Amino acid sequence: MQRERVADDIYVFTSELYAQVTAGAIVTSEGAILIDTLAYPEETLQIKNFLERRLNCPVRTVINTHYHADHTFGTYLFEDALVVGHALCRDLLDTRGRKSMEEARRSSSEFADARVVLPAMVFKTGTLAVHLGNKTVELWHSPGHSPDSVVAYVREDRILFAADTIMPIPYFVDGSYADFINSLEALRGKGFECVVQGHGEVVLRGEVEAKLDSDLEYLRRIRQHVEKALDRKSPEKYLEKIDIESCGKSRIALNGAVQDLHRANVRLLYSQVRAETVRA
Repeated sequence: MQRERVADDIYVFTSELYAQVTAGAIVTSEGAILIDTLAYPEETLQIKNFLERRLNCPVRTVINTHYHADHTFGTYLFEDALVVGHALCRDLLDTRGRKSMEEARRSSSEFADARVVLPAMVFKTGTLAVHLGNKTVELWHSPGHSPDSVVAYVREDRILFAADTIMPIPYFVDGSYADFINSLEALRGKGFECVVQGHGEVVLRGEVEAKLDSDLEYLRRIRQHVEKALDRKSPEKYLEKIDIESCGKSRIALNGAVQDLHRANVRLLYSQVRAETVRA
């Protein structure tokens, strides 16, 4: 696990075991707010030990930005913390999350003691403000990557933990293409000091607007390519030629894993656009 300090009392932890997934910690005068956990218990335990033993700052609150396993499976390690998330996150963890946990236990002994923990505090609309000590973290719904996705904004430091709303490429296979566009547009012009992606490197202040532009351009281009495929005699062959570079992104991010994400985006969007065309 890698650790980066992005403000005097804010840390970002990046997994070295799974897809450069990130978690964050806000150290306050009354304890820590943890934003997501890492995929494997051993790395989440490293976060816990750093905060509670080295900094003497117990985790009081855990924010689940969405239900996906790589962001939530370590929540159980913080037994005394208040868990916060969107109402849909609670529902999805209680259904899909439990199935994923069962699969993880069967596949690896590392998850033998793991269990799903449901958010005890949830919200459905508007903004939820989480106050602890001298810090306020504002949460709002940001669907697109998944139906329950939220972002977390540290008001005092103007730092946004965007979770998977912002990652090296938009990935909407478990979410909604249209919702993703709306959620990204809603982040424009906010003056963030930096943005912590759900996977990958922190986006610095001077790069935030360009990153949003790039992600929206990717979504626009992928749609254009998919619509062209509908007019081809062999749509499947055309779809195979829609590489990530033609949509404005690099294939090297996340050690090349973005190529698989891109391919899944293409396949899903094609099936959805084709269905829309048939209905029309």
